[in-house]
Amino acid sequence: MKYLVIAAHPDDEILGMGATIKKLTKKNHIVKIVIMATGITSRRSNNNDNSFDYTINEKIEKSSKKQINNLRKDAKKASKILGVKNLDLFDFPDNEMDKISNLEITKKIEKIIIDFKPSVIFTHSKHDLNIDHRILYNSTITATRPFTKTSVKKIITFEIPSSTEWNFSENFSPNIFINIEKELSFKLKAMKAYRSEIRKFPHPRSVEGLEIIAKRWGTVSGFSAAEAFCLVREFKDNF
Repeated sequence: MKYLVIAAHPDDEILGMGATIKKLTKKNHIVKIVIMATGITSRRSNNNDNSFDYTINEKIEKSSKKQINNLRKDAKKASKILGVKNLDLFDFPDNEMDKISNLEITKKIEKIIIDFKPSVIFTHSKHDLNIDHRILYNSTITATRPFTKTSVKKIITFEIPSSTEWNFSENFSPNIFINIEKELSFKLKAMKAYRSEIRKFPHPRSVEGLEIIAKRWGTVSGFSAAEAFCLVREFKDNF
């Protein structure tokens, strides 16, 4: 079976479902990861830290290009750890996808779906704090509107630690829980490959933070460790 993972930024695919991706590849399913935005540039700095300035000078622009290249190398390493050979990296603006028309983003996703023909699509939750995450959810739902010959039978959303839970006015309410007891170590290893994105505890994107989140969803579902998802839409020929 073919699974398509549509993520906004490099490392979102790991944070949201790294262990589940490994579980799928172990079972010889075909997984394609698509990362839409560059990452990094919204920080407006030359050292991966966040700056409070919006404008970008020549020095920061040059440094950002180098940071993007390094981040893409890390994305390829992380994908390899998870057993994914099919990775696409696009150039949409980081944390500014609201500057791009919904039509353009939707058309890009439609083309990916037509070419790859996935049965299942995973993407961001509509409840996320991050604007790029919400835009990708909306564009994915639009791109997968039902028609007779569509290959897509199921759309599922994932959470992103340090984004989903920080949108305090809205809740991510999962209804799918995947046992990742045997795959959690691969998720953590893949996250460590993102040298500029891994954080120290108690940040949600720390190794300890991700372990706690996995155990928390495990307590909800009866597993020792789990990743949580929300089923948005499913089409079945038979019940």
